[in-house]
Amino acid sequence: MKRLGQHFLINRRMLRDVVVALAPEQGDAIIEIGAGHGELTDELKNESEKTTIVAIEKDAHLAALLEKKFGNSATITVVVGDALLELAPITQRIAPQPYVLTGNIPYYLTGRLLRLAGELAHMPRRAVFTIQKEVALRIAATPPRMNKLAASVQFWADPKVVRVVPRQDFRPMPQVDGAIIVLEPRPGALEDPMLRAPYYAAVRALFAQPRKTILNNLRNSSGFSAGGSDAFAARLRAIGVDPQDRPQDLSTHAIAKLARMFAPSE
Repeated sequence: MKRLGQHFLINRRMLRDVVVALAPEQGDAIIEIGAGHGELTDELKNESEKTTIVAIEKDAHLAALLEKKFGNSATITVVVGDALLELAPITQRIAPQPYVLTGNIPYYLTGRLLRLAGELAHMPRRAVFTIQKEVALRIAATPPRMNKLAASVQFWADPKVVRVVPRQDFRPMPQVDGAIIVLEPRPGALEDPMLRAPYYAAVRALFAQPRKTILNNLRNSSGFSAGGSDAFAARLRAIGVDPQDRPQDLSTHAIAKLARMFAPSE
């Protein structure tokens, strides 16, 4: 279990806070990532006996225990597998049924999972995760503290850190505190599907060297070219971006403007 980076949340009050933040509505399915021993699954089940729960667990031994624990429930399905591989197919199978997404996420998995969630064709109505506190604060950062992770996640969701979870509430106890973060998908995230790729390209270029200026980062990227430095800087100013600012000063709205400006033409 330690090899998968799992630290199980055991504090019932904190587990209840996750469920309250998730706030599943009638008709929602619930997808839980990394169900472990079923501590959160139990709380979700108690929320509504009629709610469909899909519990994903990569560890085969733990998945077998979950099957034994919840095998008699007609509303709980245990899926043995990697959430990075299983999540998209599961969401496609339940579409168009609305769903909420939750889980106590291993720290090493957070970045990749959040990127995957943002690329789902059938997105959750809400996502609530327990993750490392420092990572949660980075995700929720705003200018002038914007960073690569925050810019990537906030393209598709508005984050809110609702509670710090002390490390003592996990077993085995990690070396850092956790936090409960709520991600509310942004209604416009899928309105312009052609923007997604250039937006993430802009994020990679901008934050390649965060201490450098916006102008230097973009000009050093092979994906962004616009003639001489003066002309390039003028184009940035035309969309309200100061070329001498740092990437940390940019909002997601400004990054989207950059992405549209430098997106490859059809």
